[in-house]
Amino acid sequence: MTPRSSSYLADLVRRCCALAHETEWVEFKRNYSRPEAVGEYISALANSAALHGEPFGYVFWGVRNSTHDLVGTDFVPGSTKKGNELIEPWLARSLEPQVDFRFEEVEVDGARIVLLRVPRATSRPVAFKRTEFIRLGSPTRRLRDHPAKETELWRLFLDSVFEDGVSAEHLDGPDVLQALDYPAYFQLLEVPPADGREAILQALTHDRLIRPSQAGGYDITNLGAILFARRLADFPELKRKAVRLIHYRGSGRMDVEREQEGGKGYATGFGGLVSHIRAWTPSNEELGPAFRREVPMFPPIAIRELVANALIHQDFSMTGAGPMIEIFDRRLEISNPGEPLMDTSRLLDTQPHSRNERLASLMRRLNICEERGSGIDKVVHAVESYALPAPVFERPPGFTRAILFAHKPLREMDRQERLHACYMHACLRYVTQQPMTNSSLRARFGIADRNASMASRILADAVNKGLIAVADPETGPRARRYLPFWAGS
Repeated sequence: MTPRSSSYLADLVRRCCALAHETEWVEFKRNYSRPEAVGEYISALANSAALHGEPFGYVFWGVRNSTHDLVGTDFVPGSTKKGNELIEPWLARSLEPQVDFRFEEVEVDGARIVLLRVPRATSRPVAFKRTEFIRLGSPTRRLRDHPAKETELWRLFLDSVFEDGVSAEHLDGPDVLQALDYPAYFQLLEVPPADGREAILQALTHDRLIRPSQAGGYDITNLGAILFARRLADFPELKRKAVRLIHYRGSGRMDVEREQEGGKGYATGFGGLVSHIRAWTPSNEELGPAFRREVPMFPPIAIRELVANALIHQDFSMTGAGPMIEIFDRRLEISNPGEPLMDTSRLLDTQPHSRNERLASLMRRLNICEERGSGIDKVVHAVESYALPAPVFERPPGFTRAILFAHKPLREMDRQERLHACYMHACLRYVTQQPMTNSSLRARFGIADRNASMASRILADAVNKGLIAVADPETGPRARRYLPFWAGS
């Protein structure tokens, strides 16, 4: 954490030097050797830290290996090069997946110490130049030469939970309460604040926002930091997960009018984020009998649900990207890293599967999102009540994207837009146990009763395209009931 970095780093150096010998997640070096060795250390320490349940692995320069005496070092990472390139960007390019390693310097008992902090591998082994390494005692070895360790590591990845990871370690109580917005935690839960520091820490521990640290004090978990950080920038492994909000002029991405990146945890900053989206989104003017009023272009409940979904269902193992909300003149796009875990045509009726169940559960308790399975239903219902084109859910490579569109009269919708809206209407009616009919589709599109044949043509087209099916073929066309294509399967 930035405000206490020097004292924290000095304490970390002393704690690790107190170890009886090097471990598989701690390496001591008297002086710098070569860039390739540092890359192998990063790979090996990340993988070994995961195997040993440690949040980070470390290399300390300026420490004698045999005695752990502090002797100092002249290694300066910021000016060290590999060829003509500085070592840090060179290492970053040589590692896969991306690793948020950090070089830091601190003076301890008069000795200049450089340390390298490496976060544990989370979703797959970390490779340097396409080779994964691991530590066996002190030596660094290729992972593929030790298949039992490789199997054990992959088993850990399959069982690992993002929320249990550690974002900051070995903090005392006051530092925890300075880092996390604990008043917002109690306010959002709608419960009285705990009485006193220890009671507050106990409540945060109960919800796994923090946990006792093996080194003393507390660790802040990923769950605690991503939801309640006062400043996400204080947690290096999560700062890239801040939400980006971009407002463009026109319908393309060439002309950015304004841009903002969220600085708070998701729970702490959610209300402000939604307010910013609404403030930046154009409004429509609606004429009443004796007055005019501004009507939001998009239903507030739809914005709220789709933003919450993007936060909850993202793939946190994709370290270089976070949720993004893009506002155009006549559409709103909400995207998150990680492809959906189900068919996008079935999002409305299928029980959602989240990569981050504990995050989703707590956000439901905080009243930030709806109960399981009801969010997309509410989005589609709200869109229909605003007479908007149906929302679109896409899966660009590595991402999930939801798109809301501004109002468009039926006569301006193309065939694909009409068919999609018809299908989504059939899905919504089915999950609310009200089959779609010619009459309900007319109400959806605002078609006058005298133009029922227009609705009939849309229905027939959707049947021919296999999007919907006739529930009662023997009934006359205007009285027929229709189901989404999957309802009878």
